[in-house]
Amino acid sequence: MYDIIVVGGGPAGLTAAIYALRAGKTVLVIEKGGFGGQIAFSPKVENIPGFSVIGGSEFAEKLTDQALSLGADAEIETVTAVRKTDGVFTVTTEEGGTYQGKAVILAVGVKHRMLGLPGEQELIGNGISFCAVCDGAFYAGQDTAMIGGGNSALQEALLLSEVCRKVTVVQNLPTFTGEAKLAEALLQKDNVEVLFSTLVTGYVQENGSLTGLTVKSEESGEEKAIAVDGAFLAVGLVPENGAFADLAALDDRGYFAADDRCLGDVDGVFVAGDCRQKNIRQVVTAASDGAIAAMAACRFLD
Repeated sequence: MYDIIVVGGGPAGLTAAIYALRAGKTVLVIEKGGFGGQIAFSPKVENIPGFSVIGGSEFAEKLTDQALSLGADAEIETVTAVRKTDGVFTVTTEEGGTYQGKAVILAVGVKHRMLGLPGEQELIGNGISFCAVCDGAFYAGQDTAMIGGGNSALQEALLLSEVCRKVTVVQNLPTFTGEAKLAEALLQKDNVEVLFSTLVTGYVQENGSLTGLTVKSEESGEEKAIAVDGAFLAVGLVPENGAFADLAALDDRGYFAADDRCLGDVDGVFVAGDCRQKNIRQVVTAASDGAIAAMAACRFLD
């Protein structure tokens, strides 16, 4: 029996674990993928206080090590249900695990948004990727496309430009939505072409692998094909809160409809991080949620 079970091992979940452990609570963190969350895939992070620049994977490793060194238990499993009976929460996982706790913090994060085009799912890993840090080297000296125009897309496109022959950035809006500094750096690259106000309308494939994109200009209506060896999607994120809707209400976009007190709708349930409705989703706001949720859980337990 744990005092607190944290579902999710990103910055919010790990910060929650650190604060709860320092308050003398026993903590289990259950993470379905890799500890550190989305930040682990960022090649370079420059907006974390105390670090002028740090690799996302390095930051994730430091955060994970800190929680473990304080005594957190950790499991790599996918949580499928959380139930409360007689004041005790039972957390079950896809792998068959069953864990009990007195309080639960849901810091389940978000997943990559897809375009929803035919053949997309089948092409993941066969030409469609999400992480330039992970997969960029596979396309060294080849032509790639980056779909999106936010901070993640700009960072990933910059990384690809260092190893790829050409990078075509496809942005559905007339401007980038990411930081001006990143946009300026990208536009200075000789091997980067940017298509603004352009939609990806389809994937071209041969023998089960991606060979190109079809795109359409929203200004001229012109549709054309672009030959690429790989395409990277960075078109936003969606929450993964559906399995926990009976513990904390969801807004119309699927995010937990909790304010900055990070309270769920069931006593002993707290929410934290990118899965909660908020205006800004950054490492610092995720960590803030984690601290608030942990302190609220400790007050509940005490």
